[in-house]
Amino acid sequence: MNAMLTTTLTVLGALTGRIRRGWEQRAGQTGASTLELVILVLGLITVATLLVATLTAAVKSRTDQIT
Repeated sequence: MNAMLTTTLTVLGALTGRIRRGWEQRAGQTGASTLELVILVLGLITVATLLVATLTAAVKSRTDQIT
């Protein structure tokens, strides 16, 4: 497996674990502050950017192997 893909999946797993633990700690609270929503959206954008970069690098690598 591509090293960048492995790294991306590892980071994604760590972030998922942190989010899950955060939700469990907030079980008694309701709602989310604006700052929490902004941080969540920025995290999702970061993960999406890493995923696109990883897939682009993998496709480029495969294309270079073919040509």
